[in-house]
Amino acid sequence: MNLKRISRYYYCKFLRLKGDPQSLAWGTAIGTFLGITPTIPFHTVSVLVVTFLTRTSTIAGFLATLVVCNPITYIPQYYFSTIIGNCLTPYELNWAHIKDVLDILLTKPGFTESIGALSSLGYEAAIVLLVGGSILALPFAIASYCFSLRFFIKIREKRRKKHILRNE
Repeated sequence: MNLKRISRYYYCKFLRLKGDPQSLAWGTAIGTFLGITPTIPFHTVSVLVVTFLTRTSTIAGFLATLVVCNPITYIPQYYFSTIIGNCLTPYELNWAHIKDVLDILLTKPGFTESIGALSSLGYEAAIVLLVGGSILALPFAIASYCFSLRFFIKIREKRRKKHILRNE
């Protein structure tokens, strides 16, 4: 896995996006926020719904989600979400309870046994992770909005200058 090549790939993808810089920046911020929250199976649907409701760039949201939510970032995101959620909620999600569930899942049980093991974590685990993940995601979403807004404005200016030079 070549990290330089992957980062260049996503840079080029963002570079090629067309549209209003504000819409693209909001889409990026929404994608960043939702990508950091611990709702992995629902990222795509969440980005689609939220960007549609806010009339922002869905493609920018999808790209941002892919950048921030990947196999390299899963463990730190869930770890910090758990720590923050444990501090801010009256519930506690501890490693011993998670390890018991993982031990069951690693034995490759059937579908119903897997669902039963996951549901044994309870709604407290979901609350801890969602609260912690939302608090963790907020500063990253704000930073991504500010950074991407400047980025997309600069891209628009370069395109305008190039278009003017071409038409002279």
